[in-house]
Amino acid sequence: MTYFFETYGCQMNKAESAAIEQLLIARGWSAAETPETADLAIINTCSVRATAENRIFGRLGWFSALKAVRNGTRDAKNASFPLAARACADGRPPLTLVVTGCMAQRLLDSLQKDYPVVDYVVGNFQKQHFQDIIRAVEEHRPRIQVEEEPVYTFASVSWEPGAFTAFVPIMHGCNNFCTYCIVPYVRGREVSRSPEEIFAELDQLSAHQVREITLLGQNVNSYRWQNPDGTETDFPRLMELIARRIRDTGSTIGWVRFMSSHPKDLSDRLIDVISREPVLCRHIHLPVQHGSSEILRRMNRKYTREQYLDLVSKIRSKIPDVSLTTDILIGFPGETETDFEDTLSLLAQVRYQAAYMYYYNPREGTPAAGYPDQIPVEIKKTRLQRIIDMQLEITREETAARLGKTVTVLAETVSRDNPAELLGKTEQDERVVFAAPESCCGAFVQVQLVELTGNTIRGILKNKGR
Repeated sequence: MTYFFETYGCQMNKAESAAIEQLLIARGWSAAETPETADLAIINTCSVRATAENRIFGRLGWFSALKAVRNGTRDAKNASFPLAARACADGRPPLTLVVTGCMAQRLLDSLQKDYPVVDYVVGNFQKQHFQDIIRAVEEHRPRIQVEEEPVYTFASVSWEPGAFTAFVPIMHGCNNFCTYCIVPYVRGREVSRSPEEIFAELDQLSAHQVREITLLGQNVNSYRWQNPDGTETDFPRLMELIARRIRDTGSTIGWVRFMSSHPKDLSDRLIDVISREPVLCRHIHLPVQHGSSEILRRMNRKYTREQYLDLVSKIRSKIPDVSLTTDILIGFPGETETDFEDTLSLLAQVRYQAAYMYYYNPREGTPAAGYPDQIPVEIKKTRLQRIIDMQLEITREETAARLGKTVTVLAETVSRDNPAELLGKTEQDERVVFAAPESCCGAFVQVQLVELTGNTIRGILKNKGR
């Protein structure tokens, strides 16, 4: 039998899709090239912005037409889905459609009523039932009941077959309640994964020759685990234990990253651990969201502009070769031109390597959606474009300053544009393209950075690495 995934949104969704895929592979399923010929299609959704949900609604309309063809429905648009029409003619069973993820959690009670094309709506606290759903599809049984559980369950492994990199969820949920954010409402309260489970997954990933991992959580810095002896493992301690585990087991894992990181919880101890453990990458994603202390207060971010800049200074003093990336949210309710200028000046001062930049979209159910001083869309778009233009220039300047250096690069995959070239990334999370044989994929190689073409760094291979 065959499956097809569509995954939207954050790295946690990608990790959870990979975990579900492992269940299917273990039962002998294989990936379909297109949903037209799949027996099971899974849409893993995002709710962070309204545009993400609108895209899913559009896809559900598309799947309605597709399922009509696979079901052999009268007046189905067979010409639009020739592969599905052929599958139906060959006697393939109807397509089963599952919607999961944060949008599924938010619309748990209404999505199936509004979109009958959906066979299963699986929220964030129901994913342990995927085994039952898979068995029901295999046995061509009628739709089974899926009950919500009160506690989030971590998958044992979240790895895509053949990949040299992997996401490792270590905690789930968020207690911060930023006024613009839907995540605490669809992911629930924070829950941490036991160190033993994390170590077991690292060992599995090493057996699969994985070279880089990214520890995931809505706020990884707030990781907390109560040990049986009454002591606590916090995030800095976990990072120390992971580095030790990798050393002691001779693991193939050479780099460890983490995200997302809330500035209010990034401690001096964590900075010290990163500075002394070479397996921990010199890259930190540190979402600032805005450069105005007043807007940060209204966002409920729990730090000021000055505190954030002080944190950046501490990081750079202890880890001189660190690269910083961030998130910027423009057009929050009440944002004045002065507030906006504060964000421009913060960008100029910090000089991020890169940034995810977007303008504020109200999310139903969050406090900021009801704030009276909403910013007109045209002003938001104009301000966002100024932010984008400034950050792109900073990125080009910061990258150009690195040209001529020879750095370690993890060679990940063959370039789609040129099969004689490989794509990889540096410890600082920069993307690099360079000529090299495919046999280098999965190796840490030495590459000299020589040219910046658009947003792409081109390099020259110096050795084939390890």
